[in-house]
Order: sequence, then C-alpha cells, then structure tokens
Amino acid sequence: MTPAIGRVVRVFGRPEPARIFVRPPSVLPVLTALATVILVTITSPAAAHHVGSYVPQDNAVTTNFKQIKFSVQAKRFDVASQLFESGAVRAAMRAQASTLPAGLEDGTRGALRASDGSEVERRLMIFFAALARDLALEADRQLGEPGGTPESRAATGRKFLEAIWRYYNLVDFAVAMRDSKSSVAVRLAFDEAEGYVKPAAGGAPPDDPAKARQPIQRIVQVLSTLIETSSTSARRSS
Repeated sequence: MTPAIGRVVRVFGRPEPARIFVRPPSVLPVLTALATVILVTITSPAAAHHVGSYVPQDNAVTTNFKQIKFSVQAKRFDVASQLFESGAVRAAMRAQASTLPAGLEDGTRGALRASDGSEVERRLMIFFAALARDLALEADRQLGEPGGTPESRAATGRKFLEAIWRYYNLVDFAVAMRDSKSSVAVRLAFDEAEGYVKPAAGGAPPDDPAKARQPIQRIVQVLSTLIETSSTSARRSS
C-alpha cells in the first residue's frame, strides 16, 4: 500500500483529503479484517481536515476504484470494464453480495458496457456507501460491548472511523450531487463521533468513548436510506 499522507484525491470532480462498515455476522470476518489492517494515522492539528484528522492509506479496493473512476472520466469504458472485471472492487462486491442491493455487480458491469458514466458512478456510490454503513454498524456493536478501558474503546472508535471515512470519502461528491442533506448529515455525524474518541487535553483518554455510538448510528441510518433510495432509482433506470 502506498502512503496517502498529504495526497488530495479528486472524487468525481472535487478535491478532498483521503479518509477512511461492518456487516451482519455472515460477513463479519471480512469486514473486521478490513478494519484491522487500517493503521490509525493521526496527523498534526495543522494538517487536520474540517471533518477529521485521518489520512488513511490506499488499499486494493480504493486503488481499483480510482483506476475505474479515472478511466470512466477519460471515457475509456473498455479500460474501465477490464479494470472492474479483474479488480478488487468486483471481488469485494462478490464477497459481500449477501448484504448489498441485489444485482449491484451485474448493474455496474452493464453500465460500463453501455458507456454510461453516470450510472457507473451511482452504482459505485451505492457500493462504497454500503461498506461505510456496515463498518459503522460494527463500530456501534463493538463500542456497545461491556468492559474495556477508555483507551481501548477510544482506539476502537478511531480505527472504525478511519475505516468508515476511507470508503465514504471516495463517493461523498457523488452523494452530495444527488442528496446534499445526506452528505452534510454524514459529515456532521462523523465530526461528532470523532470528538468523542479523540484524546482529551494533555493526551488523557476520552471520558466516555461510547458516546460516539449515537452519531455512528446516525451514519448508519443516513447511509441505509441513501442506499435504498439510490438502489430504487437504479432499478427504475435499468
């Protein structure tokens, strides 16, 4: 993985600092692994973005997404289709198909073959919103478990928030173009959750990292609604 510190990623038209869901029990090992491999990277206050201070590294899924996105923007749909067929995005869709909207993989393939950039964008938006939602579900579950020190609970919260932002940030521009209220709601909830798990003044652990559960639950609710409405729209247009 290549460090992404200081990198600015253009997500379907707007520059954003790179950032960083876990699913129901059937795919819990997959998503737990995704969150575990993400190193918690806290930058200096001067480098912090207004919705957090996470600067995650790319992984195979995010790298493949960017390759597909840039090919679509260049109208090289033949290249984008090859990248999708052989890449990590499609593999992740297949691995987590049981908790994704039905037909997402086939719909993405069809949009690429039809050279429909807007539809490709929408279906990839749904996929990455689902990853973020499911990581938020697992974050809420783990923060709600009894026991653990404030330090360990805060570390868990930070790990999952970085994972959530890693995936959601890739498609925030697409979300904002279709539903600006949802984009704002996710960002505000992320900010609030981050505030509950950041170290206090002097490096002391947060008083109660479990307070992050409420804004994380809002992320789940907003993204669940977004996925449902966007999936309905996608079905109607197919």
